[in-house]
Amino acid sequence: MTSCQTQYLLMLLLSVGVSAVEVQRPRGVPLSKRQFYEEGKPFTCLDGSRTIPFDRVNDDYCDCKDGSDEPGTAACPNGSFHCTNAGFRPGFIPSSRINDGICDCCDTTDEYNSGAACQNTCRELGRKERESLQKMAEITKEGFLLKQQLIQEAKRGLEEKKAKQADIQIGKKDLEARVEALRTVKETAEQPEKEAKERHLKAWEEQKAVIQMEKDKAKMAEVLSELDDDADGSVSVAELLSHSELDPDSDGSFTEAEAQGLLGGVDNVDSVAFESVWNNIKDKYASEQANTETPAEVETTVEEVREPPSDNDSEQYPEEDIPEEEEEDDDEEDEEEDQEDGDYKSPPPTQTPDKKEDDDEGTMPPFDQETQNLIDAAQKARDAFDEAERALREVDDQVKNLEKEISFDFGPNAEFAYLYSQCYELSTSEYIYRLCPFNRMSQKPKFGGSETNLGSWGHWSGPEDNIYSLMKYEHGTGCWQGPNRSTTIKLTCGKETVVISVSEPSRCEYLMEFISPAICQEPPSLDAALHGHEEL
Repeated sequence: MTSCQTQYLLMLLLSVGVSAVEVQRPRGVPLSKRQFYEEGKPFTCLDGSRTIPFDRVNDDYCDCKDGSDEPGTAACPNGSFHCTNAGFRPGFIPSSRINDGICDCCDTTDEYNSGAACQNTCRELGRKERESLQKMAEITKEGFLLKQQLIQEAKRGLEEKKAKQADIQIGKKDLEARVEALRTVKETAEQPEKEAKERHLKAWEEQKAVIQMEKDKAKMAEVLSELDDDADGSVSVAELLSHSELDPDSDGSFTEAEAQGLLGGVDNVDSVAFESVWNNIKDKYASEQANTETPAEVETTVEEVREPPSDNDSEQYPEEDIPEEEEEDDDEEDEEEDQEDGDYKSPPPTQTPDKKEDDDEGTMPPFDQETQNLIDAAQKARDAFDEAERALREVDDQVKNLEKEISFDFGPNAEFAYLYSQCYELSTSEYIYRLCPFNRMSQKPKFGGSETNLGSWGHWSGPEDNIYSLMKYEHGTGCWQGPNRSTTIKLTCGKETVVISVSEPSRCEYLMEFISPAICQEPPSLDAALHGHEEL
């Protein structure tokens, strides 16, 4: 029996006056144990430890270890006294409070021999409780009626979701077929695009090879001219020895034999034979132009470097002395502009020996119109395929969400389904608490600050006979040197859906009281109340 049903049953009992019926039995004995106390028959301790004559019951001497022979006296330290409290709720008090001069029972039966001036307040207490229970009973009744509406709405909602799921599944099959068809179109369009791009790239590679070959020949002719000191059209061993950087073993001694070896074993080579020599020395060869600066010029350059930079950026780097990095940046910007214009421009024909170009062969020219048409067609096919695939993913997400909602445990009759996708807040002096049922619980400072996760939906955690009375939210933001935050939601019957309180009974463990008609139980009938009154 739930607490709401118990309270309603109490109200019924008090209203019909059942508890006012007086049944003869020893003082302090509850009605439920009357059968164990039969006058004139030996009394057996309720724990079965011994049997004593009945006249030793309530004789102010403790005979039973469990104190059951002295229900109406203070003789046994572990005994308990039953307050009849006619007109109000019956109850128990420790036997030590019997005749202690303080009125504990509203019917004054605990102070029968103390001389205390007690007044019977049971009827007044009963009246007040009946009023309170009457209100609670009305709330319970109205809440239960609302719950029936929620159940009907949940049924309709479930049917609608299932129908929508079926429609989406049909549409999904059509969309899957469309995706596969567009995949075929895309792949068909991409094949000629790929082949055209490969042809274009191959032609560009061939063009670059020709450009590089021409540059290599020009460089070779330039080097031949530099090495040919006597201008006889050939390079000799003596002329080669003037370039020590060509020493094959780099041991610091460039010998005639080594120079002759570079020339192919002969003393000199003409311009035709020099081509094979050039292939052996071009990686090491240092142009004579790089070494034409005089010592005075070098010294002047060093002094210029030592001078502090000017505050004026435009004076710091004259136009002809812009640093390499800035030149490269400018080159890149020019290159991007050239690409945007769609015009192919070859790189400058000359460059300083020590400066490496970003791309010696320039930029690949734009695609011809035929290739560009193939690229555009393939891109259009890709866009159509991507759009259809994206639509299919969205449909898959819809299906998953619907499957989740349909299979989710929203209570025995899905009465809690209306809470899904909703959020409820409670504002206190410091924080705003936000509960999104079946999702998460959070806390945010009222006057600025980041939100703290107090737990994500975990499971129903009530007792076995009322499992849907508690919600558990787990794995929230971790506390400093402590556990992750968690929240238990205690559901209470009511006509409204509202958060009424939040507390932190243990560090990082929060308790929220949440009112909802979905938790309301059907009030018991009067017959049930009369049948179960002895339990009270």
